[in-house]
Parts: sequence; C-alpha cells; structure tokens
Amino acid sequence: MLAGTSSALAGTVTIITSFPKELTQAYKSAFEKANPDIKLEILNKNTVSGIAYVRETPAGQRPEVFWASAPDAFEVLGAAGLLEKAGDISNQDVPDKIGSFPINDPSGLFLGQALAGYGIMYNTRFLKAKNLEEPKEWHDLLKPEWFGNVGMTSPSRSGTQHLTVETILQGEGWDEGWNTIIRMAGNSSALTERSFGVPDGINNGQFGAGPVIDFFGLSSKFSKFPVEFIYPETTAIVPANIGLISGAKNTEEGKKFIQFALSKEGQTLLLKPEISRLPVLPYDKMDNIPEGYPDPIKLAERSKVHFDTNLSQKRYYIVQSLFDQTITFRHKELQQATQAILDAEKKLGDNASDKAKALLEEAKKLAWSPLITADQALSDEIQEIFQGDKKDVQVSQKISKLQGEWNSKAEANYKKAIELAKQAANA
Repeated sequence: MLAGTSSALAGTVTIITSFPKELTQAYKSAFEKANPDIKLEILNKNTVSGIAYVRETPAGQRPEVFWASAPDAFEVLGAAGLLEKAGDISNQDVPDKIGSFPINDPSGLFLGQALAGYGIMYNTRFLKAKNLEEPKEWHDLLKPEWFGNVGMTSPSRSGTQHLTVETILQGEGWDEGWNTIIRMAGNSSALTERSFGVPDGINNGQFGAGPVIDFFGLSSKFSKFPVEFIYPETTAIVPANIGLISGAKNTEEGKKFIQFALSKEGQTLLLKPEISRLPVLPYDKMDNIPEGYPDPIKLAERSKVHFDTNLSQKRYYIVQSLFDQTITFRHKELQQATQAILDAEKKLGDNASDKAKALLEEAKKLAWSPLITADQALSDEIQEIFQGDKKDVQVSQKISKLQGEWNSKAEANYKKAIELAKQAANA
C-alpha cells in the first residue's frame, strides 16, 4: 500500500480512461484512502475520443494519466510526443514479457497495468432458447444460424473493438481477416454506440454473442449473469496500459497513482468479481486468486497471434475508416447482402449449377472483401493522408474524399451482391 503522508503534494489527478465505473470507482476509493491529500478526477471517454482530447488540450492543462486497453493508442500518443517517460516508477516484480510481447514499453513511455485478451462472450439462455451451439472460434459466428443474433461495435467507437479487429486481421491475414469481420458484422443485429453496449446486450439477452475484451465477459460471468466467455485460437494477450501525459498540471501526483495501480494492492483490485481483469503481477506474487480464474501465461502460450503494435499503429485510422465506411455507415445494406447470400445458399443446397455457384461466389466476393489491399493500406499515398494533421483543411478534405469513395464503393458492391445472389438462387 502507498501510505498517504504529510509530504504528499496536495492536488488533483485527472485520469482519462475508457474503463467502466466499477473499475474506476474501486481505484478512486482505494487510492484516496491511501493518499488523503490527493483527489482523483475520472474523465471517461472512449479511447479514440480520449486521444483526440489529449491532442487538443494545451500543454499545462492536460490530464495527468491516460489509462486504456489498447496498446496501439499509446503508440499513437507516444509518436505525437504526448507521453512522458514513466519507466522509473514501474513495479520490478512485473515480468518483462507476456509470451513474446513486452508488458512495458521498451522506451519507458507507458507501462502495462493489466493484461487483456479478446474473445467471444455469449448468453447461455439465449443459445438454449434458439438452439444454437456454443461458439468457440470467430468463424462460428459466421454461420447462417447466427444471422441477426450477434452484437458488435465499431473500432472508431471503442479501443477494445479496434484491438479485436486488428487481432483478427493479424491472426488471419488482411483479406481473410476482413472477410471474417465483415461477415460477423453482416450477421449482427446492431452496432452499439460504445464497447460496453455489446456485453450489456449479451447480459440482457438482446444479443446471443459478440466479440468483447475478456474483462467484460469475465466480470459478467463472475457476477452471476447467464453468460460465458471463450478465448478463440486467434486471440492476443496484450497489456492494458497506463501512461503519464506530458504537459500535465500535477505530474508527481500522477506518478503516485500509477505506482498505486501497479502495486500489489492495486493489482489485487483487478480480481474483484465486478472488475475481473488479468493482473500483470504474477500470481505467485499475489494472494487469493479466484478458483477457475484464467492464467494469462497459459493463454499467451496457446495464442496464435504475435501482436505487432507498430503495424497496428501505422494503419490505426485506416482500419477505423474502412470499418466505418464499409460496415458502420452501410450496415443495413451489408445485412441485406448477407441475408440474400445466405438465402441463396439455403435454397440451392448441394444441387447448385455451375452458373449458380459462380454467381454466388461473385456475390460473396463483392460483399465480404476489403476495399483495399494490405499493401495499399500501408502505401505512401494513403499513409500520408491519414498520418497528416487532422486540423489541416487540405488533409481533412483528402480524408473525406477517400472515405466518400470507399462509402460509395461499398454501397455499390452490396447492391450488386444482392442482385447476383438473387440470380444465383433462381439459376
């Protein structure tokens, strides 16, 4: 425990975070009790909005701490010079790596505070009522019987969803990964406004299943909701990070909070049922690990994905834009194309003619393929557009023009896919 002392500097530590109230309130209460001269102010924003807030706030007025699940978000902040080195306040009992992934940023700009994996949360009662099999892999949610039974959100609305999308892209490859993501979205009944909308919808039976970060699924399970959580083979165990924002008002107090979050007391708070996160502190350094609690070391050993944060950072805004123009803003058309393809497949069964098969394959290609290649996403032309200053009018115009082209192309592709699927069904 970090005891409050008379020498503690009086002040307020503002923390910008995407984490739910159950977590932030537990840390606020425990930290303020240990440090009575310091008050915590929690500024809750999704990760993308949080990055924008830090970018737009003048030096000297910024919050002290950035605390979120997405390591690529910290890479973005670091590249913009918005983080201050904090390696000197790390907990020396925390290992260097989880699997092959560094827990703390090698340059000391941010530290791992918890570990997180990405997987499928599902409602057991929903599955029983609709006679659905328990999903174990991402591809299970692409099956026809899951049409209209999945819930998702957009990576531009959620840092954890961005990590899920990027994990699938890295684990399956760009083309196959987008095929999985687009088809899963096609089976989705809705795209929620925030990341917690998906687990909330699964908890209350609005959705049967959906992709979520593990702590959403585990906290609901250990809080006795009728849900389960599974880690697919294509997942990544990566740190949820905490960092010191440069140009903050109360940097020393901010350091005290980060130290507390990494201490044994701070790590133990992660085990509370309503939080249910994986600590970075090894279990042999902690007490009373709940029975059946996931072991991040074992999860990392079986993970197929060696997550590349540099790659994710380079295409951060591109992946978000592609998702939104292809899926978020064209979800209705994607649903219609998906339904037309599934209806045609069901009608044709095993008796499809060569002509029908060709038409159906073309429909699938149009509906479920990415609009650009992996090489194009990393090309100098597209990189220059998306890495530019978003406040610059010319940069903003170029982004809008490209996004408009992607949106129009997605709309045309879905319309053509519907026509081809209907033709196939009647061929």
